[in-house]
Amino acid sequence: MNEARKGALMTGLAMLDHPAWRIGHTGTAVRAVRVGDAVWLALVVPDGGIGCALARGSESAPSVDVFAPASVSGPAELIGPLCEAGPVVRLRNPDLWDALGTSVIRQVISAPQARKLHRMFCEQFGDRIDTPHGPVWLFPSPETVLGLPDRDIDALGLKFHRPKLRTAARAYGEFGQKWAELEPARLVTEVQGVRGIGPWTAAATGADVSNDFALYPYTDLAVRKWARHIAPSLPWPDTKDVQGFGALWKRWAGERLSELTALTLAWGVRHAAGAAV
Repeated sequence: MNEARKGALMTGLAMLDHPAWRIGHTGTAVRAVRVGDAVWLALVVPDGGIGCALARGSESAPSVDVFAPASVSGPAELIGPLCEAGPVVRLRNPDLWDALGTSVIRQVISAPQARKLHRMFCEQFGDRIDTPHGPVWLFPSPETVLGLPDRDIDALGLKFHRPKLRTAARAYGEFGQKWAELEPARLVTEVQGVRGIGPWTAAATGADVSNDFALYPYTDLAVRKWARHIAPSLPWPDTKDVQGFGALWKRWAGERLSELTALTLAWGVRHAAGAAV
């Protein structure tokens, strides 16, 4: 790792929702990301911030964004705990293919199961990057995904996801460069033209690469679950009333939909039993 090339350090509580984050043998959370032809390491520093250091190549550092709870509106029962938790920092995923492939694996299944499958897939077929904190892995390239025998993917428990991963890899090979130049909202629309990439997957991908969580499917089970955990006394709609929750959430958030959604998801990651990286 080239310590002379570092990205800006952003302080706050790190949002470790992406399954590529690992806790190394030193106790440090670390993750490898592609930035063009380069590879950067993202590290959570002792005060909770995220710093980036170049591992190989010469591309610019990935971006890290801060979500400030003081700027968010909503009922005190909800906003109070978020303010107590403090600002949240999140790495903006610089690798569109990683974001898309990860969102495909996250379809339908629970977050812990998605994390398990994602990690096995990366360890088996992705590039290993050795760090002072232990090894981390990159998401397998589109070419790797297309070249793997079906049985090798299915053996990891990814039989359901295999057709969609392959379709996404082919589409990325054809349109990836164009997609990378699009505004995030347009990207969400464009990738839904790929068979097997529905609104949830497209929106999760768009949020991952932009850190604009106004794009995230904020009626997702995770948002609804953690919002209720944070403020159980609020008059939430029935658990099956997804549209009712969405309307209420959007009204409360106003122009801060991205911040409210991201802060709630980050709170959930930190408090979920068994969710620690």
